[in-house]
Amino acid sequence: MSDFEASRRGVLGGAALGLAAAATPAGAQGGAGERPVLRDPRTKYRREPFPEQRQPWPALASKMNPRPDHGETSYRGSGKLTGRRALITGGDSGIGRAAAIAFAREGADVAINYHPSEEPDAREVKQLIEQAGRKAVLLPADIRTQKACEETVKKAIAQLGGLDILVNNAAYQQSRADILEITDEQFVRTYETNVYHVFRFSKAAIPSLPPGAVILNTISVNSYDPGEELIDYASTKAAILNLTKGMAKQLAKKGIRVNAVAPGPVWTPLQVAGGQLPGKMGEFGQDTPLGRAGQPAELGSLFVALASDEASFSTGTAVGAHGGRGNP
Repeated sequence: MSDFEASRRGVLGGAALGLAAAATPAGAQGGAGERPVLRDPRTKYRREPFPEQRQPWPALASKMNPRPDHGETSYRGSGKLTGRRALITGGDSGIGRAAAIAFAREGADVAINYHPSEEPDAREVKQLIEQAGRKAVLLPADIRTQKACEETVKKAIAQLGGLDILVNNAAYQQSRADILEITDEQFVRTYETNVYHVFRFSKAAIPSLPPGAVILNTISVNSYDPGEELIDYASTKAAILNLTKGMAKQLAKKGIRVNAVAPGPVWTPLQVAGGQLPGKMGEFGQDTPLGRAGQPAELGSLFVALASDEASFSTGTAVGAHGGRGNP
């Protein structure tokens, strides 16, 4: 790594800490004269290995053991996104669900796209958004085609009355120990779901996005350090990182910011629907410096920070949440 690159990453790392602090849920700190309530990040969430389990793709969060924490009971907003209108792909569970909950509690109306088989999880998210007093729009669709992507964006804009936050988060992930086990069908499906939808959703949304709008893409530590059992998935995440940086440069001329969040191992349905090799679930997240996997709830505030006007000079940036593995 060059000295310039090392310096650049250091600056981005510092920016990430500042953004996270800016988006800390209300009530996380004590009042005037009180000491803040601190939680040891090593023990804030489950450290024990996850039990071996598997569900048919795409899997439901409601059937996972244990259920992921998306911030259902913990995230409290403070009006950072009041009046905003967001569309989130893969918003029924995992990181997308955490973003949907956080956005709603920060004052945004939220539309979520999800695979039709994930309707039970999506219904839970709708209820949570509405409990926050915001409008919820459910948009089930298999987004592997251009038509599905364009129609989903069109419906979101119509039902929300506009759009100023787009979160491209949906993903397909299957672990394979050997490249010879990756079928052409799997490779194509991974790219259609992960990369094509980012391009297609963004292209469909941009004509309606006003200055000040934001596009947020979910990438991965695999964008920088590909896991050997995830070479197709990892390469899609590298592509999305590149798209993020390129679009940020181009869309700056329109006043639209484009950023990315780069998770490490996070407990989501991706893992139980083929994201882990058989027999390896108990190892998931155990090798991070913090000694555990992350929970989706730990990423909601990052999406809020990057979406808010408080981060108005941040574009083309990737913010990590990886338990200490580095990158970005």
